[in-house]
Amino acid sequence: MFGKSKIKIAPDPLEDIVRLPAEWPYRLAGSLVVLGVILVLASLTATVKQSLVSKQFDEWAQEFYAFSGKHGFGVDEVLVFGHEKTSAEALRRAVGLSRDDNIFQVNVAEIKERVETLPWVKSAVVKKSFMPNVVQIGIVEKQVKSIWQISEKFHPIDEDGKVIHADFKPDKPILLIVGAGAPENINALLNIIQKDNAVFKRVKVANYISQRRWNLVLDDIRNGITVKLPEEGVEKAWKKLLKLNMTKGILKRKLTIIDLRLKDKVVIKLKKTSLKEPLKLNNGKERAT
Repeated sequence: MFGKSKIKIAPDPLEDIVRLPAEWPYRLAGSLVVLGVILVLASLTATVKQSLVSKQFDEWAQEFYAFSGKHGFGVDEVLVFGHEKTSAEALRRAVGLSRDDNIFQVNVAEIKERVETLPWVKSAVVKKSFMPNVVQIGIVEKQVKSIWQISEKFHPIDEDGKVIHADFKPDKPILLIVGAGAPENINALLNIIQKDNAVFKRVKVANYISQRRWNLVLDDIRNGITVKLPEEGVEKAWKKLLKLNMTKGILKRKLTIIDLRLKDKVVIKLKKTSLKEPLKLNNGKERAT
């Protein structure tokens, strides 16, 4: 009925294509090199422009400072509050300002940092105001809480247990601490023994023994009562001493040593070593030697 259709098979389309050598990797590499050169040149150009602009701004700034300094914006005054132990000369050197300086150029952060390097200064607040052009410096000085004796030298210790590297002559009785490591550990001790002010006032020396525990000397540095505290359980031992003093008046007696290192005993040593009878306290658990 129908004639047979002839099916034409098209030739392979790829057979008629003339293939060139694969050059795209080289072209891509070349493009990347060119792009890299462009970026480097652009970066260098931007840097040069930025440097020129920055230099120009610096020149304008210097001209502004010079002009404003001659027309009423010099530093009129520097006021310092709160200094007692810090000398005026030391403050002048740290502040480093004069009337020739421009108030706009005063860097309060730098002045604060320099002032706080002074040995007696704990913290400082620096502010500046205009018309009049005044720099105000408020100082909080370190407080001496004890004197540290080490290697036959004496150093003032502040409330943070740190050495104050400055000369100091106390004008009133002050706690003497002795031994290596004493400054770093004195505050932990003071937090315990300061609770009873009456007894604490009698403490003249705190001797840090072998960097482990404390011996306290009451009343007199050379002939006072030595209280030997334990390495651990200091607060409990101190409360025991306060209780004995309240109930038995132990600190009113003529003693040379009160040893609190034992948990269940308090060993005391009398000034009169010829006394043979033991001094009984707290149900006989304390003994005299």
